[in-house]
Amino acid sequence: MSVLVPRPGIMTITPYVGGESTVPGVERVIKLASNEGAFGPSPKAVAAGKAAAAEMHRYPDGGCAELRAALGSRHGVDEARLVCGAGSDELISLLCRAYTGPGDEVLHSQYGFLMYPLAAKAAGATPVAAPETDLTADVDALVEGVTEKTRILFLANPNNPTGTYLGGEALGRLRAGLPERVLLVIDAAYAEFVTRDDYTPGVELVDGGDNVVMTRTFSKIYGLGGMRLGWAYCPPGVADVLNRIRSPFNVSAPAQAAGLAALADVAFTDKARAHNETWRAWTTERLRDLGLEVSPSIGNFVLVRFPADAGRDAEAADTFLKGRGIIVRRMGVYGLPDCLRVTIGREDEMGAFVETLSAFIG
Repeated sequence: MSVLVPRPGIMTITPYVGGESTVPGVERVIKLASNEGAFGPSPKAVAAGKAAAAEMHRYPDGGCAELRAALGSRHGVDEARLVCGAGSDELISLLCRAYTGPGDEVLHSQYGFLMYPLAAKAAGATPVAAPETDLTADVDALVEGVTEKTRILFLANPNNPTGTYLGGEALGRLRAGLPERVLLVIDAAYAEFVTRDDYTPGVELVDGGDNVVMTRTFSKIYGLGGMRLGWAYCPPGVADVLNRIRSPFNVSAPAQAAGLAALADVAFTDKARAHNETWRAWTTERLRDLGLEVSPSIGNFVLVRFPADAGRDAEAADTFLKGRGIIVRRMGVYGLPDCLRVTIGREDEMGAFVETLSAFIG
């Protein structure tokens, strides 16, 4: 046994496991497990990434200046307050490293994204979950969950894995209920899919004070999960801190190039959003027709609850689907063992999924 002892909390971490991609013995797999964009990346982003790869012996722009300028222009924010990372996951981890440590608490909603407690533990802090109401973050419960030890509150909006969200008014009430010393991090990874009038990714809250950060990703609607590219809009002081502790070349040149091209291909993004809106509604309706409970999602996935009966439960459904080459995501690790999360894929993929699940239901 090694005599080397890691920091407190690290050995309590169960490593994050991504969605499966293969099924032994199955040639054609339909992967609906990781909330990846139905159409993959824009062809223009693929071409830009390939072109940049030809210069892979060169170090990338450590400040992502061109990408930050494009993001600032698109979203109407100050590029000087943008920090890019290897996915928003890296930025979440950096925020925990920067602002928490042993003895501190990191608050999140009950069914919030799994990376929040993992990042907290890696920094030596203690994750704390506030109860949700109807699978939705509860503003009052979150505010009541703040203690003298709370340093960060992470809120996924829309939330993964439930697909639910807080509207702008509720977000404002949450921000108003927090002490200035608590950093509110609004994780808006799925914002580009949202078409609700009462939704906001949180830009105005970042602009309105010194303790709100908004994180975003290129992994979802832009289809660049394999490139690892994300960004955060921060108060000036937080941006300065993140730039001090991040790696100097944390975003590769191909990722920056692909991100720029993806951001510019508005027609492709619009097509992906419209497709998701149509097929999420279609899938939800078909699943409810089968007698299953489906959470009202505004992301590119749905959370499906199964009965507890042996042979009819979520585990049995997952096994049945996988046996026919369809991979979805079990939710036991989130405390939702009776649920499966299903990404909205292409038309033929959703048709195959519903047909196969219909056969399982009988």
